Amino acid sequence: MSDPKIILVADDDENDVFFLRRAFAKAGLLHTIIHVSDGQKAIEYLLGDGPYADRKANPFPDLLLLDLKMPRTDGFDVLMTLQSLLECDLPVVVFSTSALMVDRETAKKLGARDYVVKPVDQDEMVKVALAFDERWLSGTSSVRKGDTAERSAAEKRCF
Repeated sequence: MSDPKIILVADDDENDVFFLRRAFAKAGLLHTIIHVSDGQKAIEYLLGDGPYADRKANPFPDLLLLDLKMPRTDGFDVLMTLQSLLECDLPVVVFSTSALMVDRETAKKLGARDYVVKPVDQDEMVKVALAFDERWLSGTSSVRKGDTAERSAAEKRCF
């Protein structure tokens, strides 16, 4: 297993976040899951604004799992905001209940690296957690949690 990473989950459904955390735990994955309840909070977290200014308490993530349908600022708006900022190596994966092709295509056009429809079955959710780990968190392209110099450099490349 890879070193633990930081995953920022932007999702307004507490139940979905609960089942995602449970799936990571069942899979034996020790990544830290940080939850924000809407797109505006995700942007603030990524920028280190307001309550997220302390990077020791709110470390820059290795992966953003982004729901689309959220209050205040939806996932598409988050993707547009990230696209308008400097070049960023942060992988963004849309993790949504929407299976609409138009949502998938729009998300990809706005910079999402992948689009995964949330499974309803817990065993399938474990498989998704393992796939997230294998594709986005275990590779050498992710910044290791303990390597603060590399993490800081990755954050500066984004913002």
